[in-house]
Amino acid sequence: MRIVNVLAPGSIAIGRRIADISHEANKRLKWFDYYEKVGRNAWKTCRHFGISPDTFYCWKRRYRSDNLTILEERSRRPKRVRQPTWTTETAQAMLVLREQYPGWGKAKLASLLGDHGIKVSVSMVGRILKALKERGVLKEPVRNHISARKRSQNRPYAVRKPKEYVAGVPGDIVQVDTMDVRPLPGVVIKHFGARDVVSRWDVIEASSRATAWSAARFIMAIINRMPFEVKAIQVDGGSEFQSIFEETCQRMGIRLFVLPPRSPKLNGHVERANRTHTEEFYEVIDSDFDIMPLNQTLLNWEMVYNTIRPHQSLNYLTPHKYLLQNYLIDGKEKVYGIY
Repeated sequence: MRIVNVLAPGSIAIGRRIADISHEANKRLKWFDYYEKVGRNAWKTCRHFGISPDTFYCWKRRYRSDNLTILEERSRRPKRVRQPTWTTETAQAMLVLREQYPGWGKAKLASLLGDHGIKVSVSMVGRILKALKERGVLKEPVRNHISARKRSQNRPYAVRKPKEYVAGVPGDIVQVDTMDVRPLPGVVIKHFGARDVVSRWDVIEASSRATAWSAARFIMAIINRMPFEVKAIQVDGGSEFQSIFEETCQRMGIRLFVLPPRSPKLNGHVERANRTHTEEFYEVIDSDFDIMPLNQTLLNWEMVYNTIRPHQSLNYLTPHKYLLQNYLIDGKEKVYGIY
């Protein structure tokens, strides 16, 4: 068999690709081009493209040079499909039960049908429900989700972080989080923390409540106390990072990335910072933990953290020294009066 590239009627050659077949079909066409090039050696062809001989010979038997559309995937639907075996009476009983108990699953409904003398499997109940929905007979109620796990928030500005967005320089991603600090019985402090993922520069602040207003004020602290432009902030789905917080990010031109539910590991930098601040500050500080004097003490600790404390992840440089050695500071020279 001689394989010749013949354009199908109406097709357009683009390099070694044909415009009227799919990308996958073009990949298979390259198998046979290479097969001819290496002297019809199927073993070399399979090794070059990383395919099995069974796959190659399956497509080789099908291949026709005058009809390249034969290289497209075919439907794998069986010629004989299983037909419904339930009766109209069973489907009607199923419909009545489902409308009476819309929140119950197929296992419970199968058990109820059994109590009424109708013996069906759980999987058959699932197929009956699917058929009823497809026919439009079964109308599911519109749910008003009140569970925190099911609530879907319409975020006007925040988005999921695109996979291609990677922090390359300081300020590209600043992770922000809150945690509860309970230093004394009956005392609860809301700790706001922000960490730049490149330079490990931290900004921290305490508040009596974790609200959207206090989180929005914390944005200004981040902008004023980080010695570089903040381009994007990454937060979890907490209510304090919505409303006015989101509006503030939008007004300041800062991109806002929100994490998927139950994924704190994606904010791992600031989560680790929370532990450090707990162990090295809150657990050793002697204070009555009033918010105003506590924030002044926190500011002093923040300066120590960013300019004196060596960081293992920075090869035992401080964030201050790391920035000086690797980046030009963009003009915010007066942070802590050290620049």
